Amino acid sequence: MQIGTRWRVGAPPPSRLPAAVVAAVHEVESRLDAGTADRARWTLTWLEGRPVVELDDGTTIRVLAGGSVVTHAPDEDADEEP
Repeated sequence: MQIGTRWRVGAPPPSRLPAAVVAAVHEVESRLDAGTADRARWTLTWLEGRPVVELDDGTTIRVLAGGSVVTHAPDEDADEEP
């Protein structure tokens, strides 16, 4: 894994991110409440040469090996058994 960078919600994402990842970042940001958006930050890392973007709340955006972009919110696991 390679560390990339961090940036605040609402700030421009790093220019090296694919357009589909940037679109996913904007989609997640559009759903945040004002209190979260004011203090939240994204962290960009690289895993096997593909970007992994994680919001402070645990929301993760990944590029899969086939090139598709997936977003996973931490509350999606709420209904799963441990």
